[in-house]
Amino acid sequence: MDDIFINKYIYLMKEDGVLNIQPLGFPWKTHDPFLTCVYHKDDYPAGNDQMGPAASLEGRNLGQDFTLKDGWRMYHGKSVPGFPAHPHRGFETVTIVLKGLVDHSDSLGCSGRYGNGDVQWLTTGKGVQHSEMFPLVNQDTPNHLELFQIWLNLPAAKKFATPHFLMLWADTIPRYTFKDHQGKITQVLIIAGKIEEVQPPSPPPESYASDPQSEVAIWNVEMEADAQWSLPAALMGVNRSLYFYEGLNIIIGNQNVAVNHGVDVQADRKVLIKNGPQKSRMLLLQGNPIKEPVAQYGPFVMNTHQQIQEAMEDYQKTEFGGWPWPRHDQVHARQAGKFADYK
Repeated sequence: MDDIFINKYIYLMKEDGVLNIQPLGFPWKTHDPFLTCVYHKDDYPAGNDQMGPAASLEGRNLGQDFTLKDGWRMYHGKSVPGFPAHPHRGFETVTIVLKGLVDHSDSLGCSGRYGNGDVQWLTTGKGVQHSEMFPLVNQDTPNHLELFQIWLNLPAAKKFATPHFLMLWADTIPRYTFKDHQGKITQVLIIAGKIEEVQPPSPPPESYASDPQSEVAIWNVEMEADAQWSLPAALMGVNRSLYFYEGLNIIIGNQNVAVNHGVDVQADRKVLIKNGPQKSRMLLLQGNPIKEPVAQYGPFVMNTHQQIQEAMEDYQKTEFGGWPWPRHDQVHARQAGKFADYK
């Protein structure tokens, strides 16, 4: 009888369009073609002269500070929060900065400062080093940071692509707006994957998302209280996950979902989302699975363990072009503003 009940429950979940619901961890669990997604939300204090926190760092495990203390973390940074120079090979990083700023520097000689709605898309391909620091430019007011970093895999044919750094500035990223029968608004920030006739900017040329068969979609969805919107149908076999990170509750299909949960849904059918009594925000990740073996060691993602060993040896020999910057935790001038230097 237990097996019959379980099978009936699974059938009902599929009929409902909801395949799985689970709490969000750190990082968020993703599905092929995505490797991981990390959500950072830090309420930094005012900055000091070095653009680090104007606050005591005592009691923090500097270099490995991932514990939320006083509302913020230093991550791998020791004076400025963030991620000093580190290598990658074989995948892509998509960094969506909703609030705050990120200073980028890399072994290609590229650099930039972006944030407050901007997106950086980096195809690491055959290998690149980069640093991602969070400069606290405000000296008189707090520095709030909110961002996603998504790791998107590359198929074997693209793992040795030439690295490519691309900025998608906030004013180039379209929003899809839907008003339901009650006049309630849903807005979708479209980083990848069109909705109806609303097209996102082009991804890097060697990106997996540049293949129209990939069905890659990255959407940040914001719903007014009590708003309703249906996820449009995609192709059968596509993986689609919704990460509910702000609000109170939503009803998706017929399932009541509390905030800080991820929902895997069927992609080949419309699935209705009914928001609860508070504004809600959620991130959608979707893509056709690559369906290739994944071998990963930290920042290297290849198809075999032998390729991982080769990546480590290549990095030791070449440092993927070396590091042309004076500091591994490079930050740009406080007054620099937003910019991108592609070299």
